[in-house]
Amino acid sequence: MSTHNAARRQAQGLSCAQPRSRAPLLMLLGMVLVGAFLLDLATGSVMIPLRDLLAILTGGTPLKAAWADIILKFRMPKALTAALAGAALGVSGLQMQTLFRNPLSGPYVLGISSGASFGVALVVLLVGVTGSTWLVDLGLAGDFGMALAASLGSASVLLLILLFARKVPTMTLLVLGLMFGYAASALVNVLLYFSVAERIQTYISWTFGSFGGVTWRQMWVLAPAVIFGLAVAFVSAKPLNAFLLGETYAHSMGVPVQRARFGIILSAAVLAGSVTAFCGPISFLGVAIPHLCRMLFNTSDHRIVMPAAALLGGSLALVADLIAQLPGSQVVLPLNAVTALIGAPVVIWVILHKQNLRSSFAS
Repeated sequence: MSTHNAARRQAQGLSCAQPRSRAPLLMLLGMVLVGAFLLDLATGSVMIPLRDLLAILTGGTPLKAAWADIILKFRMPKALTAALAGAALGVSGLQMQTLFRNPLSGPYVLGISSGASFGVALVVLLVGVTGSTWLVDLGLAGDFGMALAASLGSASVLLLILLFARKVPTMTLLVLGLMFGYAASALVNVLLYFSVAERIQTYISWTFGSFGGVTWRQMWVLAPAVIFGLAVAFVSAKPLNAFLLGETYAHSMGVPVQRARFGIILSAAVLAGSVTAFCGPISFLGVAIPHLCRMLFNTSDHRIVMPAAALLGGSLALVADLIAQLPGSQVVLPLNAVTALIGAPVVIWVILHKQNLRSSFAS
């Protein structure tokens, strides 16, 4: 009876939620994103006044010519990467929490991150990132080397997941994803054990995560991948609302469950895989952001929460990057240390204080 009542309350909440009534708050999140973006551009080891920053962005001449190079060549691709990565992780985490009806699920629950890590480990630990003739012949050397290796690793796990997506129940798919992740992690540990110290250090540096390693040339790959994943995710907003009440309810409402689940997994995997390939495994943002959005908007309607997750995710990623840079200093903190400090308290608060944690995902 309690499960039935929870489902009924959830359905009533979705029916009452009006996307238009939340538009001002969404606009406010958009303004916060723009503000965080400009702040991330202006701050760093060299502080650039807002007037000169706006002059650079509008094609004007700043007080110091070197500031234009700093903004356009280094900080702009980094800030764009942070905004795209945060949006991708927030939306993919929301999809996974709804699909598996598990409030602690994240974008890497299907083993995508472990697959990417295995791809990078193969290149870095076995052949190194430079000095390999066959890598040069294949065009894998240079700034695309590790990103392409991570993409191939995550794509391999993605193909395995999609192969089983239409054949097994959702919870079985979750277990399979976890097992694929454990297997990939075990292989990485074996490679680490037999590798030399210099290559181990290179791999460990990649696992710290960073938005600053993406060049303009890489942006032409990362941005379309994230935009595609977000487009597929936004199309799946209504089916995700039905999945909140379980696959049986979704089927009774006319949702093509197998096809919808396939699209949701594809979208989340592309988003998580592309971010991991170019930025490394970024922790906690994908788990914490959906909860923040639900609390902020007091609804689980994906027509509202999904754009909110994209905007808030981009903002928090920019803030994390800003903190990691330690403005005015030459020191750069590991990005994952900062995101953990931001995301872990949110997850702890959800676990300890949300009494309806399970009921909000009940079927």
